[in-house]
Amino acid sequence: MEKLPAKAGWLWIKRGFAIFRKQPIEISTLLLTYMFLMFAVGVIPWLGQLLPMILLPVFAMAFMQACIHVEQGKRVLPSVLLTGFRSPQIKNLLILGCVHLIVAIGVIGASALVDDGTFWQVVTGQIQLDAKNVKDLDISQAMLFSCALYVPFAMAFWYAAPLVAWKKMGVFQALFYSFFAVWGQFKAFVAYSLVWTAIGTIVPTIIGTITALIFGSTGAAITLLLPLSLMMTVVLYCSFYPAYTDVFGIPDDAQDKLPTSSKAQ
Repeated sequence: MEKLPAKAGWLWIKRGFAIFRKQPIEISTLLLTYMFLMFAVGVIPWLGQLLPMILLPVFAMAFMQACIHVEQGKRVLPSVLLTGFRSPQIKNLLILGCVHLIVAIGVIGASALVDDGTFWQVVTGQIQLDAKNVKDLDISQAMLFSCALYVPFAMAFWYAAPLVAWKKMGVFQALFYSFFAVWGQFKAFVAYSLVWTAIGTIVPTIIGTITALIFGSTGAAITLLLPLSLMMTVVLYCSFYPAYTDVFGIPDDAQDKLPTSSKAQ
């Protein structure tokens, strides 16, 4: 596996923007439909808290397929959300989702070593987190601990879904290959993370602050930031596809249908 330069991380984001610009309304509609479905699932007692995590790898393939459609010049329809469910690897994608759920529970549960279980109680809804008690709870260390603990797992899950769906790998084989693929492209992922933090977090914060100062109202800032946040989320999803193809290549079932210029990237 050829190591990519650090600038590849920036190029993934740049290509994510390029994919978004070709069909902004269609891909945004896809994300909004997904969010609505997750909201609908979320109202189911108990199960609604678990299903979104289990279904995450399944729906991840929908956005990867949407990027393929964009590069093929096809219109992205909401029905693309069913891509993962139509996959012959749907069973393994669901198993991958269950593994992800177990890891998430374990990582959050491990935060009890830092704060005696306060963060866990907040996440599970046993404690309501509001402005009055957020300082008293002091869960920042527990959150940082959980985030740090999750990093190697995030590396393992990064490419796992497309490796299962497109490379037909087993769940744990995909996790293994994903981890070492991310490790092998460490510089690119560091650049990707830094650039995305700047573009997706710092820039919107600055824009929101300036807007609030100009109009003298936080409402104006929120009105501006909502569509901006949606756009940035869509671009983030679109950037996953070039991050995959740069390392593992264009999926076999899409390669013959893509324009020559896309194959060369």
